[in-house]
Amino acid sequence: MDSSNRLGDIEISDPQAMRALAHPVRLAILDRLRQHGPATATELAPDVGATPSVTSWHLRHLAGFGLVRDSEPGPDRRRRRWEAVARGFRFATPQDPADEEGRSAARVLSEQMFLRHADLPGRWAEEVEPGLEPEWRRLAGLASTRLVVSAEELAAIEDGIERVLAPYVTRDPAERPADGRGVQLMRYVLPEGAEEQPGQTP
Repeated sequence: MDSSNRLGDIEISDPQAMRALAHPVRLAILDRLRQHGPATATELAPDVGATPSVTSWHLRHLAGFGLVRDSEPGPDRRRRRWEAVARGFRFATPQDPADEEGRSAARVLSEQMFLRHADLPGRWAEEVEPGLEPEWRRLAGLASTRLVVSAEELAAIEDGIERVLAPYVTRDPAERPADGRGVQLMRYVLPEGAEEQPGQTP
């Protein structure tokens, strides 16, 4: 595996694939498949806010870009089951200033992802946190830290975080602890604009 992609994410560089994924239903489908495993369009439909036929259409569209694929059939072998191709996905804004199509597609996908997850912390605080056991509640929550770093240093920080996460993300399900539970780690990396840097003081 590429050392810059320790988490086993699928890497998206095609602007058309980015635009295909930049849709609320398709992002919801991928999230649901990654979290709960293989499912049919009918099983996915209530969770993604679409009818089974519309969900099926979105699944085929995602499959066309290699983001989902057929899974092993379930008990009813007549019903097509789908699975996510990878645990996650990643994309980057193209560095070439001339690649306006790629930059625009990455921007659209970023905006959709921010919109999709914007209310997740609030919903967690309202619906999940009150019922957590004390040991889980103590470890949960939000941290907001401002740094003054170079682009190279920020890349090293991101690499270090992924180095720590990788063994837990990629381990075989059979090796997970008996008392383990799913945890959503959200990382917002938000460099400030140059105009916000006078004095370089935190």
